[in-house]
Amino acid sequence: MDSDINRSLERAENELVFAKAIKLLSDSEGIKRDVFKIAEKTTFYSGVIEHSYYSIFNSAKAYIIFKKIILPEQGQHQAVYYQFKKLVQQGIISEDLLKMYEEVKVKADVLLEILEKEEEKRTKYTYKILPQANKEPAQQSLNNAQFFYNYIRQFIQQGDKENEQ
Repeated sequence: MDSDINRSLERAENELVFAKAIKLLSDSEGIKRDVFKIAEKTTFYSGVIEHSYYSIFNSAKAYIIFKKIILPEQGQHQAVYYQFKKLVQQGIISEDLLKMYEEVKVKADVLLEILEKEEEKRTKYTYKILPQANKEPAQQSLNNAQFFYNYIRQFIQQGDKENEQ
């Protein structure tokens, strides 16, 4: 696997693991109180949303690099979104789903929708709403990031196997 693809997948996984860790910390009054000596009312749900988004972003970036699309050094968030959307519109992601499954269980549009929603949510919940109010959106973001990461990783692994043959 290409080192840029691998690096992006590792970053995606790292962001996902970190999002899970800070969600656990936010949910656990005992850990906050006994281990970190921080107020029980303190939460980091906006961080869960932000790191979930970065997991999705880095997963999408890995897939785009896997498809041999060159991304600019600057403005990568917009470029990744644009290129990912283009791949969905061209049906390329749907083809990858079909290669993995006899029956398409998830439409490519669902993956694009996750990327769009999480980008919007990252802005809204990071800058405009108190962290304590973000518990439910944080869990949704975490679920979306896990789902997105798993599918992209499978796309790339399946593609690597096909390239070896």
